Amino acid sequence: MKRLRNAVIRAGLDALYVTGAHHILRPALGGVGMIFMLHRVRPPTGDAFQPNRHLEITPDFLRTTLEHLREQRIDIVTMDDVHRRMIKGDFTRRFACFTFDDGYRDNRDHALPVMREFDAPLTVYVASDFAQGTGRLWWVALEMAVAARDVLELTLDGNQVRLDATTADAKQIAFNRIHDWLRRLPTDSHVQDEVGKLCAQSGIDDATISRDLCMSWDELRPFAEDPLVTIGAHTVSHCNLAHARDDIARQEIALSRDRIEAALQRPVQHFAYPYGDKASATAREFETTRSLGFATAVTTRPGMIFTDHAGHLTALPRISLNGNYQSERFLPVLTSGAATAMWNRLRRINVA
Repeated sequence: MKRLRNAVIRAGLDALYVTGAHHILRPALGGVGMIFMLHRVRPPTGDAFQPNRHLEITPDFLRTTLEHLREQRIDIVTMDDVHRRMIKGDFTRRFACFTFDDGYRDNRDHALPVMREFDAPLTVYVASDFAQGTGRLWWVALEMAVAARDVLELTLDGNQVRLDATTADAKQIAFNRIHDWLRRLPTDSHVQDEVGKLCAQSGIDDATISRDLCMSWDELRPFAEDPLVTIGAHTVSHCNLAHARDDIARQEIALSRDRIEAALQRPVQHFAYPYGDKASATAREFETTRSLGFATAVTTRPGMIFTDHAGHLTALPRISLNGNYQSERFLPVLTSGAATAMWNRLRRINVA
């Protein structure tokens, strides 16, 4: 199903590019700007099994994206400037903002050097447990568990199953099935428990993954001092906020900011919802971040920024720079707003 969806999306992007429809639609659908969503930036690995490929792009594609924006005379700005432009109604030039979720070390090692080439700012949303070295990157752990075995044994929806994982294709099918099941579980504790069982089968210590991949507090301090870098909050544990009680959700949001401010000695004004889709970031979460005083909060709902978003600054959409679609020809389509407009059925604001 995911492969079919990716193929459909790619075909749609190709169709918009080939027909040139994005040029015609850009004035109506391009909005005043866009916020790009990224996670990891690193050189390609060449591995046949990469189920989390969509969460990473190469430094070369990041560079190509920045070159495209400069050619289009689109301002590359901070989240502080996004907030200022929205509040002041300063829409004389379109803008783009680069945001990175989770706090991966490769944001420092591979993304920041490319951003420096263009004097382009970036915002990194940090889950404080990842910086602490105690968080669980369960999607990475799942990839490692599936990669390590030829057969996976687990209980899915009450049924004992054995999943073939002998080939890269079989591993992808198994990963997708388990991943989709995990996202349906009622709590994050359930997710962590089930992934932990799979890791135990495969001899993987999932407790060390965040320390291996994410910046620690000691690494974040000098990183945050770079004038191009803004640090935002991303909850304590990278939980699905919509699954949490009101008090727990509020604590996850507020405490993540408190921990970052204490560790880095700088204010945190911006927030990103983990997962960030309709099932994870709802009206309750939008109101919570607003009431806690965040200037902005971003979702993963696809969309351009329009003037009307000034009234919904804690429910901002983003454009995913997705590793599955690293093609220079797609960039003018993405920045035109045509692709997300089709996805949203021409709705400019999607905050329900």
